[in-house]
Amino acid sequence: MTQTSNNLASESWAIADLLRGDFRQSQYGRIILPFCLLRRLECVLAPTKEKVLVEYEKIQGMNLPEEAQEKMLLRPTGDLKFFNTSKMDLAKLGEVGIKANLESYIQSFSKDAREIFEYFNFAEFIGQLNDANLLYKVVQKVRTIDLSPKAVSNHDMGLVFEELIRRFAESSNDTAGEHFTPRDIVRLTTALVFMEDDEALTRPGIVRTIYDPTAGTGGFLSSGMEYVHELNPRAKMVAFGQELNPESYAICKADMLIKGQEVGNIKLGNTLSNDQLHGIKFSYMLSNPPFGVDWKKIEQDIVAEHMQKGYDGRFGPGLPRVSDGSLLFLLHLISKMHDASAGGARIGIILNGSPLFTGGAGSGESEIRRYILEADLLEAIVALPTDMFYNTGIATYVWILSNKKAAERKGKVQLINGSNLCGKMRKSLGSKRNVMDDDDIATITRCFGNYEVVDARALDKPAEQKGNRGRQSVTSKTEAPKTFASKIFQTHEFGYRRITIERPLRMSWQFSDERLAALRFEPGAVNAAMQWAYAWFGVEDSANSGHTWSDDLACPYYGDLHAHEDTIRRYVKIHFPDLKEKQIKDLLDRDTWLAQKRLLLKARQLQQAIGSAQHDDMNTFDDVLADACKAQEITLDAKEKKQLTDAVSWKNPEAEKVIKKIHKGKADPLYGLFAVGRKVIEYKADSDLRDFENVALDPSKTVNEVNEAYFIKEVLPHVPDAWIDGSKKDEKDQQIGIVGYEIPFNRHFYQYQPPRELAEIDADLDAVSAEIMKLLQEVHS
Repeated sequence: MTQTSNNLASESWAIADLLRGDFRQSQYGRIILPFCLLRRLECVLAPTKEKVLVEYEKIQGMNLPEEAQEKMLLRPTGDLKFFNTSKMDLAKLGEVGIKANLESYIQSFSKDAREIFEYFNFAEFIGQLNDANLLYKVVQKVRTIDLSPKAVSNHDMGLVFEELIRRFAESSNDTAGEHFTPRDIVRLTTALVFMEDDEALTRPGIVRTIYDPTAGTGGFLSSGMEYVHELNPRAKMVAFGQELNPESYAICKADMLIKGQEVGNIKLGNTLSNDQLHGIKFSYMLSNPPFGVDWKKIEQDIVAEHMQKGYDGRFGPGLPRVSDGSLLFLLHLISKMHDASAGGARIGIILNGSPLFTGGAGSGESEIRRYILEADLLEAIVALPTDMFYNTGIATYVWILSNKKAAERKGKVQLINGSNLCGKMRKSLGSKRNVMDDDDIATITRCFGNYEVVDARALDKPAEQKGNRGRQSVTSKTEAPKTFASKIFQTHEFGYRRITIERPLRMSWQFSDERLAALRFEPGAVNAAMQWAYAWFGVEDSANSGHTWSDDLACPYYGDLHAHEDTIRRYVKIHFPDLKEKQIKDLLDRDTWLAQKRLLLKARQLQQAIGSAQHDDMNTFDDVLADACKAQEITLDAKEKKQLTDAVSWKNPEAEKVIKKIHKGKADPLYGLFAVGRKVIEYKADSDLRDFENVALDPSKTVNEVNEAYFIKEVLPHVPDAWIDGSKKDEKDQQIGIVGYEIPFNRHFYQYQPPRELAEIDADLDAVSAEIMKLLQEVHS
């Protein structure tokens, strides 16, 4: 920022001296920004103001619509995109009636300029200033500031406005992070995005587009244009953006108007559910979307686009969980990239750690990462220091994407650990306690530009300041060194296949009295309530009026709960609140109880033929049960047989394996077909023993070769009866195993810190023990 622009920003911000006491500090920017914009617009329009007024007089009687009037009134302004038809200016508003005059003056602007003041809620603040008898003083202060194009160029005026925005954000740092990205982060991200195109941006007459779908106050757009201006003042950068917050939208639009941009390219609304720049592609994209934003309110729109348009829409690769929409913004940006044949595009987006690893194989997040990496769009990820943003102190990362990678970068991703490249701020701003200086930014950009691997290199950074409160350790823990590092990976190194490992089901069965007793009650949700009801009303006591339930088929009372319905409903509501009305009706229905009693009596009858001994081979159960049913002349329907089987059987690791099917053909034990004698047997799988293994991708071998080699080495030595479930295949390539992608950034840069020597720990413990004993002696004395 130039000294001139800095002085102008300070002069403009001096208006705050008039506001102090009558307005909160967080309100200063909402007053100063629109007043400075008003003064700038007035100064820019001054040379052509008389011509506009003459033209306005001519068209007054034509009854033209506003759009047609605007086209005619823009002619005498030259290349300007706005005008004002009022004969007043800030110097002519007067002191009496200044509120009405100022409001009339603002309403005389063209639509785009007028809209900015509306979204600032400027009329409301004009009223408050007037009530506080400050309006005239503020106007007199503002009108003395020379913001004419001769004194301040569009570029410098943009810097002034940007500096005012920064001061506004810092003065209201409780919400600053919602609409303002710190300048150091903006500068770093902008440099990473533009540096690969420095050569193109230095050619004369170059035209590029820049886009931010979460524009906020326009910080990224301003920084992008400033970066290009420094490289090539003759280049033209056309800015586009969309913002959800009306006030931030007004600030961004005002900033673009000051810079001479087409303000119609700045849109208001939700980018994800209502893309107002649909179909437009861009050269450069920069964004700092809200971290962990919930998209439940627009879920229907997002899901509809995903299902109906697929890859023809923005969200074809997948959808993240509804609690975090960060990756939706990234997919949106990717859909806006110029095709590589048309010059390509580059993206810089700031995300938290969640998009790196959240979601397992097959999840929406994993599928999005898969799409990005397999399409070879990701160039680099830079880890930033913590405590860099106004409204959060969490770890954050800059993702750099491009569809025009240099040859040496193709198929690769660079990870840069810049988490220690920062210094402490003299005064914290909200959660922002750290700041990156020019040297820190240069370290990262040089590493990225040189595309180099950097082993952990110690940084000349001061150690963390520790508090002196509390007892200090005799032998303090060694601080981990502050380092900088960079690594380069093949894209497939972030991928894996999740294969499903099964083990055989082993079950025993027994027709014991205890197991058969469970058949008296329905399984499922109503089971516990039935047990309570039977214990309370199924025995002879005062509550049951002496009507004992018996297992005699002719018992007239069994299951009759009609007289106790109100009591049961009250009890169930308190103790079984999850039961639905249908389940409560089943509980109260006598037929439910009688059906269970009939099954219980059948089971007891079968027990007489089968006995009550334990059997450890479930493969014999069906034949034994069928013979017993035939001998006892008992019929079991499918529901009864299932409930009976569940009641008398249980998993037993010492039992025989349960056979699912006998196959013809060759055995294949790796995939669950085992040779037993002359038979090829497939066993039932035990869902409780099911496990999953992540097998690293290896494009040099077939999928089965990689999976089987891993299984033989890592699984079979520990569980020799296991097999790979060959039915679990990836939906896209139909190979065994579900493909997943994750980027375990911290794991790749983890630095092992050995524990302290035992002697040091013992010394610390002895010191603590001595201190405790001393304190105890003081208490006793």
